[in-house]
Amino acid sequence: MENDLSMPLLAGMAAVATCIAWLNSPNRGKAVPRLDNSDYPATTELIVPRGPTRDEVTRMLNRNAYSYKVRNVMGVDRYDGAQLGSNTPCEDFFSHGEFDSPWEDGATWLSLGVFDGHAGSQVAQYLSKHLIRFIRHSLNSIGPEYQEEDGTFSDEVVQQAIQRGFTTLDDAIVDATAGLKSSTAPWQDKIKTLELGYSGSCALQALFDPASRKLHVACTGDSRAVLGYRREDGSWEAIPLSVDQNMDNGDEIARINAEHPGEDHLFNSHADRLLGLTCLRTFGNVRWKIPFERQKTLWLRYQATEPLGWRQEPPWVRTPPYVTAEPVVTSTYIPPETPAFLIMACDGVWDWINSQQAVNLVGLWVDAKIAASVAADFTLDESISNLKPSKNPPPPPTYPPYIRHKVGWAFTEERTTVRDDNAAVHLLRNVLGGNHEEMINGRVTFSSPHSRDVRDDLTAQVAFFNTGLRYC
Repeated sequence: MENDLSMPLLAGMAAVATCIAWLNSPNRGKAVPRLDNSDYPATTELIVPRGPTRDEVTRMLNRNAYSYKVRNVMGVDRYDGAQLGSNTPCEDFFSHGEFDSPWEDGATWLSLGVFDGHAGSQVAQYLSKHLIRFIRHSLNSIGPEYQEEDGTFSDEVVQQAIQRGFTTLDDAIVDATAGLKSSTAPWQDKIKTLELGYSGSCALQALFDPASRKLHVACTGDSRAVLGYRREDGSWEAIPLSVDQNMDNGDEIARINAEHPGEDHLFNSHADRLLGLTCLRTFGNVRWKIPFERQKTLWLRYQATEPLGWRQEPPWVRTPPYVTAEPVVTSTYIPPETPAFLIMACDGVWDWINSQQAVNLVGLWVDAKIAASVAADFTLDESISNLKPSKNPPPPPTYPPYIRHKVGWAFTEERTTVRDDNAAVHLLRNVLGGNHEEMINGRVTFSSPHSRDVRDDLTAQVAFFNTGLRYC
């Protein structure tokens, strides 16, 4: 009888492979962790980490902040931005920068974008990288026949081009998702497309053309843009540049009902939602945009999210699409001699503050910043009532121990504080509690998933025109 040496040989090869893997392991040669040292005391005492200090809260608010002094876009002094996540991962994204004028007039345009995702972060992240490409292509494609006698283009022509940039990108997302059945891509690639199509996002995009001094703002969803405009008496006026497209917008509800007559279930199946969706214009969200049977195919074949309302009889989805990515675009002239600023923020900010309050806050910051540059001994005070040159500002106000049901979270003027060098950080700080240290410390302490009960993802951008802040 011959000996079969194959099994011992295979076992030996496996052992050698295991040894090689261990030799290449990053833990090779490390001592086994000790669990009886000062880091792991033997105790019955519950040891709980402490919440963040005042300085740690400031670092958290500034972690994703940025500020740029603008030199190439005439009329723009600077812009600031900040973000504080709540979801893990954060579903808010932003974009900012400058690009050559599509009119080839030698000017440079400013672009700012805020993208508030839902049901995942995928499409919001995609928009932050690619939406401006589609808009620029659309602007560059405007034919010379639309040019005015003075060489410019009308607001209507520019607005339509921006709208085409939005809808062309969303159509590409929807078509790619709906057409996966005929795709030869491997499953893992199809999953990436599904994630992009099934997630959703609002989009708020601003473009400033320095030649015409026109600020174009395109809004899809319920992120909001507002202009702060200096009045003759020195106060700041809030001018809305967008209207929230959510369940508080009666015109949007009427538009959708008119487009889908006889479908009374659209707003009745969920309180304050369109078939479960709170925003009435969005990118992605293909379940609100493609036929029920197509959704069913994607679900059965590729493990996509179940079809919208599939347990209902008849199915909810009857005459899609129910939502669109087409934005409402406004165009606003920014006079060269009047100080102004643009605030762009996701709904997580506007949940706690209204437009005029936000403009007042940023206007207060502007006045303090300018005063600080004029008076060398000026100190950014923590009290709204002491915005004057002072070497010894008073201490911040004191509050009784925080009890949730006794103190509202909405912004109040009494809690205003001015202490940050970044206007967007200043806005977020005051939205979260301002000079009420315990309130703001507590609200930023919550982590996901519990943080969604006290705050949404917070993202804000502020751009300044004719303020002189470029030199401050």
